[in-house]
Amino acid sequence: MSADKPVKGPASYFPSIEKTYGKPIQHWLDLLDAMGDMRHMDKVAALKSQHGLGHGHANALVAYQRARSSA
Repeated sequence: MSADKPVKGPASYFPSIEKTYGKPIQHWLDLLDAMGDMRHMDKVAALKSQHGLGHGHANALVAYQRARSSA
């Protein structure tokens, strides 16, 4: 795999998420891990309502976190 290959999937949102909300991605992943076994859309809703994330950013974080934890 080439080092300069563009990032695809949920991780492609990470630079924008960090710039927009001023927190590292690990901050958001830690929050999601603390939510336990909530359903995908419930986690998305929590990020949106409790932390002010937009839908696309919240969904990308949840998708990434769920894929990572099931790997």
